[in-house]
Amino acid sequence: MTSVEPETSVAGTSHPRKHRSAVADVVKAYVALTKPRIIELLLVTTLPVMFLAARGVPSFGLAAATMIGGTLAAASANALNCVVDADIDTKMRRTSRRPLPRHQVGTRNALIFGLVLGVLATVWLGVLVNWLSAWLALAANVFYVVGYSMVLKRRTSQNIVWGGIAGCFPPLIGWTAITNELAWAPFVLFLIVFFWTPPHTWALAMRYREDYAAADVPMLPSVAPAAEVGRQIVLYTWATVITSLAVWPVADTGWFYPAVAIVLGIVFLAEAYDLRGRARETEQLSVIKPMRLFHFSNAYLALLFVAAALDPFVG
Repeated sequence: MTSVEPETSVAGTSHPRKHRSAVADVVKAYVALTKPRIIELLLVTTLPVMFLAARGVPSFGLAAATMIGGTLAAASANALNCVVDADIDTKMRRTSRRPLPRHQVGTRNALIFGLVLGVLATVWLGVLVNWLSAWLALAANVFYVVGYSMVLKRRTSQNIVWGGIAGCFPPLIGWTAITNELAWAPFVLFLIVFFWTPPHTWALAMRYREDYAAADVPMLPSVAPAAEVGRQIVLYTWATVITSLAVWPVADTGWFYPAVAIVLGIVFLAEAYDLRGRARETEQLSVIKPMRLFHFSNAYLALLFVAAALDPFVG
């Protein structure tokens, strides 16, 4: 008589693969809340400053601790921003696939997640780096969530000008992580990011100006003619380039940093003037091509700060 293995009933049991897939989906949703691409940009302005402050290679352990703490702080701010902006994100095509509009994460869970990350970031930086860096990271977090997301974003077309201050803190954090004190050099680096933020953000906002209008967010490109946006982009680009050159005497860099800053600045200004020229002629985005400036602005900031990091070795 042949024995037959009893069949395992599928009903009432969860398949291991489906379970793993569900867990992976939840993890991806929480990671998406932190906006990893924005975190990458913030870290680009943190680590190179540590090289500049150290005049060489910083301690690996200190650099790793600072980067991890910075990542946690930025992730906290972004997750809390998703909670505050959930109603806006639902109305905007660009943000409608974020976890809260798609109900992949509950609002309460996202809030708790963001707050826990914020506490963890502050303690991590305070214990493993120093408390000055920790308080700076916390201040950036609070300003982004309260100052920008809750107060400025829905009230003024200059929202990103002043709200962007939160994104300027990473150079201060990178510098204080090494020196445990503030100086003029990191403030100049702070100002570079401050002046760079409007051209960078407005170029993206031009591409999605209808989204902002639909969500009733007065981002400049959604409430002003393209020609005016182009004019202001040129002004802030000039301020960015001029401020970038001030790093040379203030931080006492060698020849390498200013040489790179001049070349990058010329290209950045050329892109800004090109956008302004196109915006004077038409309102059609296919002609204005604002994403050209947006993408170059990312490269500009990254390369500028990398040049600052390499200067102690090359210059």
